Amino acid sequence: MPQLDRTVWTELPGKQLTGALEIAAAMRYRTTRPILCFAGAQQAIQIYPLFCAEKGTHLSAHVLHPSYNEHEYQLVQQGWQVTRKTRAAQLSGADLAVMVNLNNPDGRSVPPRQLLALANSVGFLVIDESFCDPVPHLSVCPHLTAAHDNVLVLRSFGKFYGLAGVRLGFAIGAQTLLDKMADWMGSWAVSGPALAIGKAALEDEIWATRMTEQLADHAYQLDELASLAGWHTIGGTRLFRLYQMTDAHHWQEHLARQHIWTRAFSYNDRWLRLGLPP
Repeated sequence: MPQLDRTVWTELPGKQLTGALEIAAAMRYRTTRPILCFAGAQQAIQIYPLFCAEKGTHLSAHVLHPSYNEHEYQLVQQGWQVTRKTRAAQLSGADLAVMVNLNNPDGRSVPPRQLLALANSVGFLVIDESFCDPVPHLSVCPHLTAAHDNVLVLRSFGKFYGLAGVRLGFAIGAQTLLDKMADWMGSWAVSGPALAIGKAALEDEIWATRMTEQLADHAYQLDELASLAGWHTIGGTRLFRLYQMTDAHHWQEHLARQHIWTRAFSYNDRWLRLGLPP
Protein backbone atom coordinates (compact mmCIF):
# COMPACT_ATOMS: atom_id res chain seq x y z
CA MET A 1 0.00 0.00 0.00
CA PRO A 2 1.38 3.44 -0.89
CA GLN A 3 1.70 6.34 1.51
CA LEU A 4 -1.40 8.39 0.71
CA ASP A 5 -1.31 12.15 0.47
CA ARG A 6 -3.52 13.82 3.07
CA THR A 7 -5.52 15.59 0.34
CA VAL A 8 -7.11 12.32 -0.87
CA TRP A 9 -8.96 12.26 2.45
CA THR A 10 -9.72 15.96 2.83
CA GLU A 11 -10.67 16.95 -0.74
CA LEU A 12 -13.24 15.66 -3.20
CA PRO A 13 -11.68 13.40 -5.86
CA GLY A 14 -10.85 15.63 -8.81
CA LYS A 15 -10.46 15.12 -12.55
CA GLN A 16 -6.67 15.19 -12.33
CA LEU A 17 -6.44 12.17 -10.02
CA THR A 18 -9.19 10.35 -11.91
CA GLY A 19 -7.46 11.00 -15.22
CA ALA A 20 -4.12 9.80 -13.85
CA LEU A 21 -5.69 6.53 -12.75
CA GLU A 22 -7.39 6.00 -16.11
CA ILE A 23 -4.07 6.57 -17.90
CA ALA A 24 -2.43 3.99 -15.62
CA ALA A 25 -5.25 1.55 -16.38
CA ALA A 26 -4.87 2.10 -20.13
CA MET A 27 -1.16 1.31 -19.85
CA ARG A 28 -1.77 -1.75 -17.68
CA TYR A 29 -4.51 -3.15 -19.92
CA ARG A 30 -2.61 -2.15 -23.09
CA THR A 31 -5.52 -0.39 -24.73
CA THR A 32 -5.97 2.81 -26.73
CA ARG A 33 -9.73 2.86 -26.13
CA PRO A 34 -11.41 5.25 -23.65
CA ILE A 35 -11.59 4.11 -20.01
CA LEU A 36 -13.98 4.98 -17.19
CA CYS A 37 -13.37 4.04 -13.55
CA PHE A 38 -16.19 2.72 -11.37
CA ALA A 39 -16.72 1.85 -7.72
CA GLY A 40 -16.07 -1.79 -8.57
CA ALA A 41 -16.97 -3.75 -11.71
CA GLN A 42 -20.27 -4.54 -9.99
CA GLN A 43 -21.37 -0.92 -10.42
CA ALA A 44 -20.81 -1.16 -14.17
CA ILE A 45 -22.78 -4.44 -14.28
CA GLN A 46 -25.73 -2.62 -12.71
CA ILE A 47 -25.55 0.25 -15.22
CA TYR A 48 -24.93 -1.23 -18.68
CA PRO A 49 -28.38 -2.91 -18.97
CA LEU A 50 -29.89 0.59 -18.71
CA PHE A 51 -27.63 1.97 -21.42
CA CYS A 52 -28.31 -0.81 -23.91
CA ALA A 53 -32.07 -0.46 -23.41
CA GLU A 54 -31.91 3.31 -23.95
CA LYS A 55 -29.92 2.85 -27.17
CA GLY A 56 -32.93 1.08 -28.62
CA THR A 57 -31.43 -2.40 -28.54
CA HIS A 58 -34.15 -5.01 -28.29
CA LEU A 59 -34.66 -6.22 -24.75
CA SER A 60 -33.36 -9.69 -25.58
CA ALA A 61 -29.97 -10.89 -24.39
CA HIS A 62 -27.89 -14.05 -24.69
CA VAL A 63 -25.71 -14.84 -21.67
CA LEU A 64 -23.01 -17.51 -21.44
CA HIS A 65 -23.97 -20.04 -18.74
CA PRO A 66 -22.95 -21.19 -16.20
CA SER A 67 -21.19 -17.99 -15.23
CA TYR A 68 -21.21 -15.10 -12.79
CA ASN A 69 -24.93 -14.72 -12.15
CA GLU A 70 -25.00 -10.97 -11.49
CA HIS A 71 -25.05 -10.23 -15.22
CA GLU A 72 -28.21 -12.24 -15.76
CA TYR A 73 -29.77 -10.95 -12.54
CA GLN A 74 -29.23 -7.28 -13.40
CA LEU A 75 -30.51 -7.76 -16.95
CA VAL A 76 -33.70 -9.41 -15.70
CA GLN A 77 -34.15 -6.64 -13.13
CA GLN A 78 -34.15 -4.13 -15.99
CA GLY A 79 -36.73 -6.05 -18.00
CA TRP A 80 -34.50 -7.98 -20.39
CA GLN A 81 -35.45 -11.37 -21.80
CA VAL A 82 -32.39 -13.52 -21.07
CA THR A 83 -31.52 -16.72 -22.91
CA ARG A 84 -28.75 -18.89 -21.50
CA LYS A 85 -26.16 -20.32 -23.90
CA THR A 86 -23.56 -22.94 -23.05
CA ARG A 87 -20.98 -22.09 -25.75
CA ALA A 88 -19.59 -18.76 -26.93
CA ALA A 89 -20.42 -19.53 -30.56
CA GLN A 90 -24.11 -19.75 -29.62
CA LEU A 91 -24.10 -16.06 -28.65
CA SER A 92 -23.90 -15.10 -32.33
CA GLY A 93 -26.93 -13.26 -33.67
CA ALA A 94 -27.96 -11.80 -30.31
CA ASP A 95 -29.08 -8.21 -29.85
CA LEU A 96 -26.97 -8.16 -26.67
CA ALA A 97 -24.41 -10.86 -25.84
CA VAL A 98 -22.72 -11.14 -22.44
CA MET A 99 -19.81 -13.35 -21.42
CA VAL A 100 -17.20 -13.58 -18.67
CA ASN A 101 -13.72 -14.30 -20.07
CA LEU A 102 -12.00 -16.04 -18.23
CA ASN A 103 -15.25 -17.54 -17.10
CA ASN A 104 -16.37 -17.87 -13.51
CA PRO A 105 -16.50 -20.60 -12.16
CA ASP A 106 -14.95 -22.99 -14.71
CA GLY A 107 -12.17 -20.80 -16.14
CA ARG A 108 -13.18 -21.31 -19.77
CA SER A 109 -11.64 -18.76 -22.13
CA VAL A 110 -12.15 -17.50 -25.65
CA PRO A 111 -9.14 -16.03 -27.52
CA PRO A 112 -9.27 -12.39 -28.67
CA ARG A 113 -9.62 -13.25 -32.37
CA GLN A 114 -12.83 -15.17 -31.71
CA LEU A 115 -14.16 -12.39 -29.49
CA LEU A 116 -13.68 -9.82 -32.26
CA ALA A 117 -15.42 -12.12 -34.73
CA LEU A 118 -18.28 -12.53 -32.26
CA ALA A 119 -18.56 -8.74 -31.94
CA ASN A 120 -19.23 -8.58 -35.68
CA SER A 121 -22.11 -11.02 -35.33
CA VAL A 122 -24.05 -9.39 -32.46
CA GLY A 123 -25.69 -6.04 -31.84
CA PHE A 124 -23.72 -5.32 -28.67
CA LEU A 125 -21.11 -7.38 -26.80
CA VAL A 126 -20.21 -7.12 -23.11
CA ILE A 127 -17.03 -8.94 -22.03
CA ASP A 128 -16.31 -9.21 -18.31
CA GLU A 129 -12.53 -9.63 -17.92
CA SER A 130 -12.49 -9.52 -14.12
CA PHE A 131 -10.13 -12.52 -13.90
CA CYS A 132 -7.87 -11.67 -16.84
CA ASP A 133 -4.99 -9.92 -15.06
CA PRO A 134 -2.74 -13.00 -14.68
CA VAL A 135 -3.22 -13.93 -18.37
CA PRO A 136 -3.05 -10.65 -20.33
CA HIS A 137 -2.65 -12.47 -23.67
CA LEU A 138 -6.31 -13.52 -23.37
CA SER A 139 -7.55 -9.93 -23.02
CA VAL A 140 -9.33 -8.37 -25.97
CA CYS A 141 -8.40 -4.85 -24.79
CA PRO A 142 -5.18 -4.47 -26.84
CA HIS A 143 -7.05 -5.44 -30.01
CA LEU A 144 -9.96 -3.02 -29.77
CA THR A 145 -10.16 -0.13 -32.24
CA ALA A 146 -12.69 2.56 -33.16
CA ALA A 147 -14.38 -0.11 -35.29
CA HIS A 148 -15.48 -1.88 -32.10
CA ASP A 149 -17.85 0.70 -30.64
CA ASN A 150 -20.34 -2.10 -29.94
CA VAL A 151 -17.95 -3.74 -27.44
CA LEU A 152 -17.83 -2.95 -23.71
CA VAL A 153 -15.09 -4.56 -21.60
CA LEU A 154 -15.28 -4.63 -17.80
CA ARG A 155 -12.20 -5.00 -15.61
CA SER A 156 -12.00 -5.59 -11.87
CA PHE A 157 -9.20 -4.11 -9.76
CA GLY A 158 -9.79 -5.78 -6.39
CA LYS A 159 -9.50 -9.43 -7.41
CA PHE A 160 -5.93 -9.55 -8.70
CA TYR A 161 -4.61 -6.96 -6.25
CA GLY A 162 -6.39 -8.51 -3.26
CA LEU A 163 -8.10 -5.22 -2.37
CA ALA A 164 -11.80 -5.91 -2.77
CA GLY A 165 -12.62 -3.31 -0.12
CA VAL A 166 -11.19 -0.50 -2.27
CA ARG A 167 -14.20 -0.91 -4.63
CA LEU A 168 -12.58 -0.10 -7.95
CA GLY A 169 -13.16 -1.29 -11.49
CA PHE A 170 -13.06 -0.06 -15.08
CA ALA A 171 -15.15 -0.01 -18.25
CA ILE A 172 -13.45 0.18 -21.65
CA GLY A 173 -15.44 1.12 -24.73
CA ALA A 174 -16.77 3.89 -26.95
CA GLN A 175 -16.51 7.39 -25.49
CA THR A 176 -20.21 8.12 -26.08
CA LEU A 177 -21.08 4.96 -24.17
CA LEU A 178 -18.79 5.80 -21.25
CA ASP A 179 -20.08 9.38 -21.10
CA LYS A 180 -23.63 8.09 -20.70
CA MET A 181 -22.55 5.61 -18.02
CA ALA A 182 -20.71 8.40 -16.18
CA ASP A 183 -23.89 10.48 -16.16
CA TRP A 184 -25.82 7.62 -14.58
CA MET A 185 -23.04 6.99 -12.09
CA GLY A 186 -23.03 10.59 -10.83
CA SER A 187 -20.28 12.71 -9.34
CA TRP A 188 -17.45 11.38 -7.15
CA ALA A 189 -18.46 7.73 -7.51
CA VAL A 190 -14.88 6.57 -6.80
CA SER A 191 -13.19 7.80 -3.61
CA GLY A 192 -9.92 9.69 -3.56
CA PRO A 193 -8.07 6.96 -1.63
CA ALA A 194 -9.28 4.35 -4.13
CA LEU A 195 -8.02 6.45 -7.04
CA ALA A 196 -4.59 6.91 -5.44
CA ILE A 197 -4.24 3.25 -4.43
CA GLY A 198 -5.37 2.06 -7.85
CA LYS A 199 -2.87 4.25 -9.69
CA ALA A 200 0.03 3.08 -7.53
CA ALA A 201 -0.89 -0.58 -7.94
CA LEU A 202 -1.48 -0.49 -11.70
CA GLU A 203 1.89 1.19 -12.24
CA ASP A 204 3.75 -1.47 -10.22
CA GLU A 205 4.78 -3.90 -12.95
CA ILE A 206 7.34 -5.68 -10.79
CA TRP A 207 4.69 -6.63 -8.21
CA ALA A 208 2.27 -7.78 -10.94
CA THR A 209 4.87 -10.01 -12.58
CA ARG A 210 5.93 -11.54 -9.27
CA MET A 211 2.32 -12.10 -8.16
CA THR A 212 1.38 -13.74 -11.47
CA GLU A 213 4.17 -16.28 -10.99
CA GLN A 214 3.26 -16.80 -7.34
CA LEU A 215 -0.42 -17.40 -8.17
CA ALA A 216 0.49 -20.05 -10.74
CA ASP A 217 2.56 -21.87 -8.11
CA HIS A 218 -0.17 -21.57 -5.46
CA ALA A 219 -2.84 -22.84 -7.87
CA TYR A 220 -0.71 -25.93 -8.52
CA GLN A 221 -0.21 -26.49 -4.79
CA LEU A 222 -3.93 -26.15 -4.07
CA ASP A 223 -4.77 -28.66 -6.82
CA GLU A 224 -2.30 -31.13 -5.34
CA LEU A 225 -3.81 -30.65 -1.88
CA ALA A 226 -7.34 -31.11 -3.22
CA SER A 227 -6.40 -34.35 -4.94
CA LEU A 228 -5.42 -35.82 -1.56
CA ALA A 229 -9.06 -35.40 -0.49
CA GLY A 230 -10.25 -37.20 -3.62
CA TRP A 231 -11.40 -34.04 -5.40
CA HIS A 232 -10.95 -33.63 -9.15
CA THR A 233 -9.76 -30.35 -10.65
CA ILE A 234 -12.13 -29.47 -13.48
CA GLY A 235 -11.35 -25.80 -14.07
CA GLY A 236 -10.56 -22.43 -12.65
CA THR A 237 -8.04 -19.63 -13.09
CA ARG A 238 -4.95 -18.46 -11.24
CA LEU A 239 -7.29 -16.62 -8.88
CA PHE A 240 -9.67 -19.50 -8.02
CA ARG A 241 -10.03 -23.25 -8.58
CA LEU A 242 -13.07 -25.41 -9.36
CA TYR A 243 -13.30 -28.96 -8.02
CA GLN A 244 -15.70 -31.85 -8.47
CA MET A 245 -16.54 -34.22 -5.62
CA THR A 246 -19.31 -36.51 -4.39
CA ASP A 247 -21.12 -34.04 -2.11
CA ALA A 248 -20.04 -30.42 -2.45
CA HIS A 249 -22.51 -29.09 0.14
CA HIS A 250 -21.13 -31.52 2.75
CA TRP A 251 -17.60 -30.33 2.04
CA GLN A 252 -18.68 -26.69 2.11
CA GLU A 253 -20.15 -27.13 5.59
CA HIS A 254 -17.10 -29.07 6.79
CA LEU A 255 -14.70 -26.39 5.56
CA ALA A 256 -16.86 -23.56 6.92
CA ARG A 257 -16.53 -25.10 10.39
CA GLN A 258 -12.77 -24.65 9.94
CA HIS A 259 -13.33 -20.97 8.96
CA ILE A 260 -12.66 -21.70 5.27
CA TRP A 261 -15.37 -20.25 3.03
CA THR A 262 -16.08 -21.79 -0.38
CA ARG A 263 -18.63 -21.32 -3.15
CA ALA A 264 -21.19 -24.04 -3.90
CA PHE A 265 -23.63 -23.93 -6.85
CA SER A 266 -27.39 -24.45 -7.06
CA TYR A 267 -27.09 -25.89 -10.58
CA ASN A 268 -24.45 -28.50 -9.73
CA ASP A 269 -24.22 -30.20 -6.31
CA ARG A 270 -20.82 -31.72 -7.13
CA TRP A 271 -18.93 -28.48 -7.74
CA LEU A 272 -17.03 -26.42 -5.19
CA ARG A 273 -15.01 -23.29 -5.91
CA LEU A 274 -12.09 -22.15 -3.74
CA GLY A 275 -10.15 -18.93 -3.86
CA LEU A 276 -6.39 -19.28 -3.46
CA PRO A 277 -5.39 -19.16 0.23
CA PRO A 278 -2.31 -17.32 1.49
